[in-house]
Amino acid sequence: MAPPSAMNTSTAEEKAIDDWLPITSSRNAKWWYSAFHNVTAMVGAGVLSLPFAMSELGWGPGVAAMIMSWVITLYTLWQMVEMHECVPGRRFDRYHELGQHAFGDKLGLWIVVPQQLVVEVGVCIVYMVTGGKSLKKFHDLVAPPSAPPIRTSYFIVIFGCLHLVLSQLPNFNSISGVSLAAAVMSLSYSTIAWAASLHHHNHNNGAAAGGVDYSLTAATPAGRTFNFLSALGDVAFAYAGHNVVLEIQATIPSTAERPSKGPMWRGVVLAYGVVAVCYLPVAFAGYYVFGNAVDDNVLITLERPAWLIAAANMFVVVHVVGSYQIYAMPVFDMLETFLVKKLRFKPGMPLRLIARSLYVLFTMFVAIAVPFFGGLLGFFGGFAFAPTTYFLPCIMWLSIMKPKRFGLSWCINWFCIIIGVLLSVFAPIGGLRSIIVNAQSYKFFS
Repeated sequence: MAPPSAMNTSTAEEKAIDDWLPITSSRNAKWWYSAFHNVTAMVGAGVLSLPFAMSELGWGPGVAAMIMSWVITLYTLWQMVEMHECVPGRRFDRYHELGQHAFGDKLGLWIVVPQQLVVEVGVCIVYMVTGGKSLKKFHDLVAPPSAPPIRTSYFIVIFGCLHLVLSQLPNFNSISGVSLAAAVMSLSYSTIAWAASLHHHNHNNGAAAGGVDYSLTAATPAGRTFNFLSALGDVAFAYAGHNVVLEIQATIPSTAERPSKGPMWRGVVLAYGVVAVCYLPVAFAGYYVFGNAVDDNVLITLERPAWLIAAANMFVVVHVVGSYQIYAMPVFDMLETFLVKKLRFKPGMPLRLIARSLYVLFTMFVAIAVPFFGGLLGFFGGFAFAPTTYFLPCIMWLSIMKPKRFGLSWCINWFCIIIGVLLSVFAPIGGLRSIIVNAQSYKFFS
């Protein structure tokens, strides 16, 4: 047993480190911060591919999948918000801390951290590509036709350089401005997407004249099945803010009388309202107007008016800037915790500058080298998105809260677990096939 003085210095040192680490450094967030952090984390640029996913699912299953995903993920998100302080006097500030509480120190770490890293690093890389591509689209729409074409790689570098600067912002509260801008943008381009679709529809005096084809595009039953599975994956992964929810909640102040779950839940409900307003109209209007002729990015299907689509692409860029930061923050936290607590580096500006810049450069390099990364995410995502979003929270709930067997809570959790496990098995199958089908068109460093 160490003498009390030694223990005090170690706890003081740990507190100093905690005050420096990004997740635990500032705990004075307002409830609406959590709302726009959640919107930014949740509404991916994936919303623009929802009409395409609908076209591979068809009306019935499509509507069912959209609404069920919304309900299930809202439920698992509620569980995480509740479990943040399920032990009096302790806060589980990070997903893996809750995992360690539920599954034991060693196992919890190994169950949660690899999945969380796959999701967060994967999302960061996809957003690098998306940011670069949207910048390029913006440039191509705005530049005169005589201008020489510029490769996507250069735009990814421009986008990456922006992040070298932004990633130095120390914690969630300091990026709340970026996050608010991103949340507003996601609402804006979603609105543009569905409003322009309907405008296109009215402009052509209702598409009924030309007839819209709602049949599934694949010729063979096997093709239809595989497309169905991969579209199911696309819809399921459109709701994946769970990887950063505890980290966001950690920034909200908490006392015994006023636990953080109150304000956090208010923020989550507001965020989910915004998510519904972003997702459902885009998915349904885009599919309603274009049927199975819709592209996997609905903004591409809407070519005119050029200025509006250019603006929407710029909005996507701003939103992706915010999202990248939100998903990078927990990674920075893990990285810095590892460097400071395990490798005993001195916490400070130089460490943060080097560690975070290396991470940004790493994601940028992968994005440039593998610009078809989004296609790969459907495959890898299935292994990590479905568990972290659909069933890990439920398993933790069963483990920690121990609800009555065959009671309502118990049944709901098992229902979510079964659906989640099916998703994490089937979605990668669909994703793998689309990789195989599209592999001919994949070019490294294109």
